Amino acid sequence: MQKKKTGGFGETIRTVIYAVLIAIVIRTVAYEPFNIPSASMVPTLEIGDYLFVSKFSYGYSRHSMPFSFPPFPGRILVTEPKRGDVAVFKLPSDPSVDYIKRVIGLPGDRIQMIRGVLHINGDPVPRERVEDAVWHDQIGSVHRSPRYVETLPNGVTHFILEDRRDSGPYDQTREFVVPEGHYFMMGDNRDNSADSRADVGFVPLENFVGRAEVVFFSNDGSAALWEVWKWPWAIRFDRLFTVVN
Repeated sequence: MQKKKTGGFGETIRTVIYAVLIAIVIRTVAYEPFNIPSASMVPTLEIGDYLFVSKFSYGYSRHSMPFSFPPFPGRILVTEPKRGDVAVFKLPSDPSVDYIKRVIGLPGDRIQMIRGVLHINGDPVPRERVEDAVWHDQIGSVHRSPRYVETLPNGVTHFILEDRRDSGPYDQTREFVVPEGHYFMMGDNRDNSADSRADVGFVPLENFVGRAEVVFFSNDGSAALWEVWKWPWAIRFDRLFTVVN
C-alpha cells in the first residue's frame, strides 16, 4: 500500500515536470503570449489585448530564449521580416524590455516623415482618409483621432492614426538611412508612439522575438481579476481570435 502511494506521488511529480518542459519548449520555439500595455499600436492593437507571437517566423536568436539566455551568437534559420509585419522585438538600448511595432523600413531604405506623410526611398506612401477612430489611452482618457488606410510599397494596407493632424513632433523628421541588418519600426498610432523616429533607433535583426499573429483575449480594463461578475462586460468579444494585420 505504501509503495502505491509513493509511486503515485512520484508519477504526479514527473507529470508536472514534463508539462513544464513542454510549455518551455512551446514558448521557446513556437508561440509566446504577449499583452499590450500602451496605445502605440492603436487601432491595430488596443490596450488590454493579449496575443500570440510566432517565435519561428524570423528564426531564432538568444532573444528567442527565456531571459535571453545566450546559447549561440547571431541568428539561425533566418527568415527576414517583411515590410508591414507587426513584430515584437527587444529594445536595443535595454534588451530586457519588449516593444511591438510595425516593420516600415528594410535594410538600405531611406525613411522620412514630411508633414505627417510617410516617405520611403523618396516616394510618399499613399494614405486614404476614413472615419475617425475613438480610443482610450493608458489613463482612460478618450480620444477621437483622424484615421487613414496606409498602403505600403509591397501592397500591405493597414490603419494609422494622426492624433495631432500631421503637426506632431514626429510628423516632420530628417531622412533616416536604415543600416544593413537593421529595421525601421513605427507604431500605427503615429503621434503616440516611441519608435525608430525617436529613442528606439534602428532595430537589429538579432533583437526580433517574433511576429504578432492573433489576438486570443482582450480586456477593456473595467474589471479586476477578482471581479468575476464584471467579466462579461469587460471582455471585448469582438476582438477574440482576430488575426493581426
